[in-house]
Amino acid sequence: MIDSETEIDADLVRDLLREQHPDLAGLPVREVDGGWGNRMWRLGDELAVRMQRMDTGPDLQLKERRWLPVLAPRLPLPIPVPVRSGAPSARFPKIWTVMTWVEGTPLDHGSIARGGHAAEALAGFLRALHVEAPADAPPASDFGAHPKDCRDGFEHFLRSAAPADLTDDIREVWNDAVTAPAWAGPPLWVHGDLHPANVVVADGTLAGVVDFGALFAGDPAWDLAAAWLLLPAGGASRFFDCYARADEASVRRARGLAAMKSLFLLLMGLSGDRGLPGGKPHWGPIGRSALDRVLEGL
Repeated sequence: MIDSETEIDADLVRDLLREQHPDLAGLPVREVDGGWGNRMWRLGDELAVRMQRMDTGPDLQLKERRWLPVLAPRLPLPIPVPVRSGAPSARFPKIWTVMTWVEGTPLDHGSIARGGHAAEALAGFLRALHVEAPADAPPASDFGAHPKDCRDGFEHFLRSAAPADLTDDIREVWNDAVTAPAWAGPPLWVHGDLHPANVVVADGTLAGVVDFGALFAGDPAWDLAAAWLLLPAGGASRFFDCYARADEASVRRARGLAAMKSLFLLLMGLSGDRGLPGGKPHWGPIGRSALDRVLEGL
């Protein structure tokens, strides 16, 4: 299996296109920074090639191929839509996908200056996404569980990354989420992994949403956590006013999940500072800012 970043280069991408999609092989290929489970290569001006890297199986890309064309037409912000499928081969023994390019700067490398507009845009996007999913939609897994079933992960992140002076406050938010009632409605479409690297911004506001590998049908609180993870201070209150569908229990679960996700961002930042593989030093300040917003509440 190919897991090393150095083994996926522009020449490989071009060769795979020549073999399987020769009509696209003449387009310029440019590497895109970032990516975790997948590497991204810009293909011309309107497309991108999504190459499996750390993901050990094809399920996440297959999920995107199946469902993103269904979801995209009714969403108010651009999302990537698969347009060609790449099969495993001798040159690259994993699947790969050609998708539409979503224009903008990833939020972990950008900023939101128009906080009110971004809050309304995020609320409108999630209102459109959060509809009842069909029976054959992908079920929840680790992404989508009630906070009470995520205790081990939370405790790990808390021990590894929480500022010592905030530990009690963080645990209070988490315990409130753990005791909140579970989602009682029908399973809704949920992105599942909304954090600053999985949205793009332009003109100071939210401009698109990417990376739907965690997509599932279930509890929308996993997406509502983005109110604290993505929006500037004060944005969460504006978001929930515009979203207008979250009951008290959903807000409690979402806030606890936002605390856990903030700690994850902090831990990735610490790993990057220590030079560990996969670490992202610039995520540390992002995680701390998000955690401060979580502790401020609404």
